[in-house]
Amino acid sequence: MRTKFQIEQFRNELLKWFDACRRDLPWRRTRNPYAIWVSEIMLQQTRVAAVIPYYERFLTRFPDQQTLAAAREPDLLAHWAGLGYYYRARNMQKAARQIEQVGRFPASYDEIRELPGVGDYTAAAIASIAFDLPHAVLDGNVIRVLSRVFEDRTDGGSTAGRKHFAGLAADLLDHERAGAFNQAMMELGATVCLPKSPQCLLCPVAKWCQARATGTQNELPVKKTKAKSVAERRTIFWIESEGRILVWQRPSDARLMPGFWELPEAAHLPSAKPGKTIGSFRHGITYHDYRFEILAADAPDSLGPCQWMSTSDLASAPVSTIFKKASRIMQNLRSGGRVLSTTAGA
Repeated sequence: MRTKFQIEQFRNELLKWFDACRRDLPWRRTRNPYAIWVSEIMLQQTRVAAVIPYYERFLTRFPDQQTLAAAREPDLLAHWAGLGYYYRARNMQKAARQIEQVGRFPASYDEIRELPGVGDYTAAAIASIAFDLPHAVLDGNVIRVLSRVFEDRTDGGSTAGRKHFAGLAADLLDHERAGAFNQAMMELGATVCLPKSPQCLLCPVAKWCQARATGTQNELPVKKTKAKSVAERRTIFWIESEGRILVWQRPSDARLMPGFWELPEAAHLPSAKPGKTIGSFRHGITYHDYRFEILAADAPDSLGPCQWMSTSDLASAPVSTIFKKASRIMQNLRSGGRVLSTTAGA
């Protein structure tokens, strides 16, 4: 598929399919660049289904860049908690404050690209979807579609490979409907041109797919071997007394989740005496597979970096996903009538 006529046919069929079959997602019901920007930042490294409730709740609390710029950090993080990669929320607030200084949301690719936390893909997505500017997006879904359509074995994970596929995406882009075309390419990869068992019989552009013609669609795209997962066991303490729980807060300059509240581990309470095992859960972060065991304990005389927090404040405080998983286990125990009692003192 290299001729101008073939490319035009590809565009027309893909857009016709997208207009008829696209998923009804909340950020597709608006052309507001602020709302589109919020969705694109949330969708970085996060599944669509997981983002939807957070997106709607976030926009209810922060409907525009003014309210986001003025938000207190604990409030911002509490509305982001659960999405992970919390630097995204902080970068969004920095960007919102920059936008406030200028007085308008940036309307060109270069201006959008200069916002904190915005890379090439996000800038192209916002520019095309909100303003219909002719900038092609390139993410994992698009690379997969391109590698199969052109039966291209270039490694899309390398810098040179991404540059190569960016060129192919730009060649295919429909300049008249750039935003719709970009979304159609991503939609095709997300719902039809799947990583495993692609739905070729349902594909609107299958007749132009060279990998489909040669039966190599399951071999593409070419990827480097993934790093092996590292397993690690960790222990956290659940120490609760008189409506309070013992916690510690990550410092404001921490590399990961600064300002978030956590349950203590032995390093925070070296003199704590472990008691009963409450439960356990798994937690994956990149290539790490953690197994957390929750233990009851009495509070030691020295609390070190820990402090007491009212359990009624937990709902509004920025707490980690690990903390939330442990809390759910405690709630399940209580709902089953097996309330675990600790004798932790003040």
